[in-house]
Amino acid sequence: MSPFDKLAGQRVVVLGGTSGIGLAVAEAAAAAGAVVTVASSRKENVERALDRLPAGAAGEVADLTDPARVRELFDRLGEIDHLVYTAGDPLLLAPVTELDLDAARDFFALRYFGVLAAVQAAVPRLREGGSITLTTGTAGPRPMPGTAVTSSICAAMEGLTRALAVELAPIRVNAVMPGVVRSNLWAPLPDDMRERLYADTAAATPLNRVGEVDDIAEAYLFTMTQRHATGTVMVLDGGAVLA
Repeated sequence: MSPFDKLAGQRVVVLGGTSGIGLAVAEAAAAAGAVVTVASSRKENVERALDRLPAGAAGEVADLTDPARVRELFDRLGEIDHLVYTAGDPLLLAPVTELDLDAARDFFALRYFGVLAAVQAAVPRLREGGSITLTTGTAGPRPMPGTAVTSSICAAMEGLTRALAVELAPIRVNAVMPGVVRSNLWAPLPDDMRERLYADTAAATPLNRVGEVDDIAEAYLFTMTQRHATGTVMVLDGGAVLA
């Protein structure tokens, strides 16, 4: 018997669950018997995700940067057991001297203020024993040149996770911190640069591989089902921090 079987019959909402890690989380939760709803701002992405998810899964179209639309979304959803937030545009990578500040504000609108809006709207709907799982990244503790905005949002998510765990208890609030994962997050990079990133990252880690979305999805199921974990940031970077 898998510990993830605890999710059977529970309602799991994955904001950003139509691609990449979010979709992998939705698929894994559904496979464990959860009733899954995914949400995205693009209807075509929702429809494509539902083609991959089993019968019984649902999809919602919502602008997660608009608090009013987010409240309407949770009004439609009603009571839920777990909220997972993986929504995010492709990484904003640029030297700080060339940074588009409007683009930086937009990046925070979805990845930070979108999280706040979702948590605010979801908390009254969470059943006893419920949880919230956020998403951060190793760019916070291990920034690289050109990642000023990305590193900032990752650090903000760590702080927010701990603050919410204290404020919202006994609701459990955790975060997952993937390292480099083979996903659409790196879509802005040219193909050759992206593959070189994967190869260089793999060579620099003890496991000699980059993460796959299915690897990371298991961590979200753990945070949903592990009843004694809160305020925790789970690092899944293949041991890169040790290199």
